[in-house]
Amino acid sequence: MKVPFSYVFRNLWTRKLTTALTAGGMALVAFVFAAVLMLDAGLKQTMVGTGSFDNVIFIRKGAETEIQSGVSRDQASLLESLPQIARDVDGRAMVSKESVVLISLTKRGQDKGSNIVTRGLPPMGLTLRPQVKIISGRMFRPGSSEIVVGRSIFEDFEGVAIGQSLRFAQRDWLVVGMFDGGKSAFDSEVWGDSEQLMQAFRRGGYSSAIGHLADSNSFDALKADVEGDIRLTVEGKREQIFYEDQSRALSTFISILGTVLSVIFSLGAMIGAAITMYSAVAMRTAEIGTLRALGFRRPSILAAFLLEALLLSLVGGIGGLVFASFLQVITISTLNFQSFSQLAFGFTLTPGIVLQTLLFSLLMGFVGGFLPAMEASRLKIVDALRAA
Repeated sequence: MKVPFSYVFRNLWTRKLTTALTAGGMALVAFVFAAVLMLDAGLKQTMVGTGSFDNVIFIRKGAETEIQSGVSRDQASLLESLPQIARDVDGRAMVSKESVVLISLTKRGQDKGSNIVTRGLPPMGLTLRPQVKIISGRMFRPGSSEIVVGRSIFEDFEGVAIGQSLRFAQRDWLVVGMFDGGKSAFDSEVWGDSEQLMQAFRRGGYSSAIGHLADSNSFDALKADVEGDIRLTVEGKREQIFYEDQSRALSTFISILGTVLSVIFSLGAMIGAAITMYSAVAMRTAEIGTLRALGFRRPSILAAFLLEALLLSLVGGIGGLVFASFLQVITISTLNFQSFSQLAFGFTLTPGIVLQTLLFSLLMGFVGGFLPAMEASRLKIVDALRAA
């Protein structure tokens, strides 16, 4: 005979304060666990959203970032001639030859400068990034010393308002617009004309070349052609995968830090759940004896107390998720270990994170409640009734 679910639920409701305190502790752990997962998911979403699956980025062999890379003008021209590269309506190869440098800008409220990615790109570079939209001012004019800044740069740094000038590479660069990169890493960049930036920084070659595939399935053929041409010392990756790789170091750091914090906090929560359930067993010894005398068997008593612990943890998990959901309005700006530049990204709550957090909460409840439930099920009828 099974103990009714209503009996289990009523026991939790009767001890409101104890239930609230224990569930609150578990909610805190669930909040930390969900926050870490949301931060990691937000980082990956930002980096994956930066690139297009049909674009291929070419950088120097052995280089891990565009900052470390160098692509000569001759090699960029060879890449334009590859048959797998798409052509626009005017018959031009859809290849964006870009230069990437780091400059230092000062965050609002801080004295020290932070590294910012400054990308020089031709008009074709804008064509290959349809997700980027000018939301204030206008786009820079090719051949001029004008720049536009990403949304995160505009919000977090000083001296980047439209009409102000930034001085770097011994030139003054006029800010003429702000763009929205669609919550991608481009929001943390400054854009200008590629040839002007290369002249200012005295560079003879590009940092990278981004080509658009004529056929999405032709990537392997393109890669084989590039690797088989001894004149080319570059390697190509799908742009989406390239940017995902850029987040790997920071993602690993967040995951390890989050796991350590979650384990430490969860130990405390499980101990709290165990204390609560042991207390419940001690207070209800006579009640357990009565249940046994009425015919409820040991497995039913075990299941009832274990279900109480799981309900406690489920309430805690839901509470933690509710609080964690408010984090989605926050944007974090931190150093990307891969490129040593500032990167802004937010917390992202996904169905997968909701499921993982609830399962993690239930696991805490199971571990914390199992031993007290076992003790309750092992009580002998005579001893339990005598304790009353």
